[in-house]
Amino acid sequence: MLVKYWMSRDVVTVSPEDSMKCAMDLIKRNQIRQLLVMAKDGQLKGMLSDGDLKRASASDATTLDIHELIYLLDKVKVADIMSQPVITVPIDYTIEEAAEMLQKHKISSMPVLAADGSVRGIITRSDLFRALVSLTGLHDRGLHIALMLEDRPGSIMEVANLVRQIGGKMASILTSYNRCPEGYRRVYLRIYNIDRSRIDTLLDQIVGTAKLLYMVDHRENRREIFSE
Repeated sequence: MLVKYWMSRDVVTVSPEDSMKCAMDLIKRNQIRQLLVMAKDGQLKGMLSDGDLKRASASDATTLDIHELIYLLDKVKVADIMSQPVITVPIDYTIEEAAEMLQKHKISSMPVLAADGSVRGIITRSDLFRALVSLTGLHDRGLHIALMLEDRPGSIMEVANLVRQIGGKMASILTSYNRCPEGYRRVYLRIYNIDRSRIDTLLDQIVGTAKLLYMVDHRENRREIFSE
């Protein structure tokens, strides 16, 4: 899943010469939390977040009346308070790489750049959450089953076949070797289109091939922990 499929393409920009008041109006009007600061030649110069605006105005605002405050907001330029240099992400990065960069730099969004350096969009934490929900098939309100499975060829297919035999469909299969003994792995199944009356039958059949860890039915809000 690449960043280019999940980024926001409608990017709201502001000029370095624009006033702080102009930036605040844009953020409020568009109900966003950050602006890209772009020069007239299309070059990315910085980013301006609602946090930058709050920090820039907080120290002076308490001592000013409304007319002085408006004057201050018109006088301060975006270039004076924007964040730079800007952390960016290539358009062909995966969402996992983008998430790692956001976490590493402790930021909430990044401009997305094409190979020629042009800005193509912006990726935010909200976009990554949206991708995660889609990846796991949560919107289908199906089952989420976690199990410990022997790490051998065909082991996942055996469980997937049990799901298919009762009419279920696989939304996603994720695996991990974290917190597993040698020779095993954790498998997380997202299943939808399943007859709820056959869930217990499926769980009983899975026990014959794997160790059940937990099961969540997102439609019925049924949650069972079988093993830690």
